[in-house]
Amino acid sequence: MGFRKTAFKFDNRTLVVGGRLCRIARLDADDYKFLQDPEVVIAEVRKANVPADLFTFLQKLPDTSIRHSYPFEMDNMAVLPVTTFDNWWNKQIGFKARNKAKQAEKKGLSIREVPFDENLSRGIWEIYNEVPVRQGRRFPHFGKTLEQVHAMSGTWLDTSVYIGAFDGEKLVGFIKLVTDDTGTQAGMMHIISAIAARDKAPTNALVAQAVRSCADRGIQYLVYSQFAYGKKLTSTLSEFKERNAFARVDLPRYYVPLSAWGSLALSMRLHHRLTDRLPADWTEKLRDMRSKWYQRKFELKSDSI
Repeated sequence: MGFRKTAFKFDNRTLVVGGRLCRIARLDADDYKFLQDPEVVIAEVRKANVPADLFTFLQKLPDTSIRHSYPFEMDNMAVLPVTTFDNWWNKQIGFKARNKAKQAEKKGLSIREVPFDENLSRGIWEIYNEVPVRQGRRFPHFGKTLEQVHAMSGTWLDTSVYIGAFDGEKLVGFIKLVTDDTGTQAGMMHIISAIAARDKAPTNALVAQAVRSCADRGIQYLVYSQFAYGKKLTSTLSEFKERNAFARVDLPRYYVPLSAWGSLALSMRLHHRLTDRLPADWTEKLRDMRSKWYQRKFELKSDSI
């Protein structure tokens, strides 16, 4: 679901709206930055008469109980509780994950925190434009200009940590960590590695440095996006997260009707995408067909998608 910006701002955050049949509004980065007082925001959104039918927000870790009276559905995150790096390295992950993380250094990669500048943006841009398809679907950042990549990668600078994986001077992978306003939770807003460097396991080493960066700052929770997507409960990505000691945590996502249609659409579950309402075996077949079609169209090797 593509979200577009509106003119409404709250606490220096922009309200974005997405959806056609049912228009859903949320504050940008709502799974990285959380509402301290949802009632105040909801009142302001209603007063501004924004072009939306529903307003949604996610509850903050570690509280998983229902704290608000609004309609809700359980969302999920892949969460790693962080104490010290040594605890994660020696007690939370297995030897296979440790060996993968060590592999990057053995093969000559260096992993380090880096400042956000034009050199980093150019390296990110080159990775984004390596292939048009990743994980069996069109990669949304392929084809973007250097200026677009610089702008999108430079958000939330005051609460972001950038980590790069370098082969010599060449960037072959990076993570952008964004912390919440209390400094207790950090989410991986961007994490990607060059397919050409896959044999050097940069992603594993990047995750290890992300854990170290969180531990050094006293950040208690590291979030690697969602653990499960829609009805796809397991995948190679979720298995990768699990090997690195991330676990699924279910949190309530609230939906506040802003119109009569919003109330009706919510009761009929029309706020979900069509693919989320199809049977799981149908969506699996559709994903497989899509992956094979992209493979033929772009003449890609199976291990590059």
